[in-house]
Amino acid sequence: MNVGHAKSSGGWRRILRAGGYSLAGLRAALTHEAAFRQELAVGLPLMALAPFIAPGRWAAWAMIGSILLVLIVELLNSAIESVADALSTDHHPLLGRAKDMGSAAVLLSLLLAAMTWAVALWP
Repeated sequence: MNVGHAKSSGGWRRILRAGGYSLAGLRAALTHEAAFRQELAVGLPLMALAPFIAPGRWAAWAMIGSILLVLIVELLNSAIESVADALSTDHHPLLGRAKDMGSAAVLLSLLLAAMTWAVALWP
């Protein structure tokens, strides 16, 4: 497949292909990433609960958005780890740094989600 040609195609064909790639990425995360499955198992019920316990629409949106952000950051972290592992399974300081920074990003997104929920639900 000519990648340049696929990238330059427009319209509905491009949108459909992009959607297919996105679904493949979600399937890969569900299949291969335990952390993503765990965050999804906690996040989906919380997102479903948010509209019922939030004091208002904006609070509910912030609560749901913070969970979605955790999932997004986890997907990006998993992508970084996959690329690093594809390059080399041997220890390399730069690959290790990239993986550690991705992990730190996940931690910060989890802290942000916890703080968002705490502030939104503060009496």
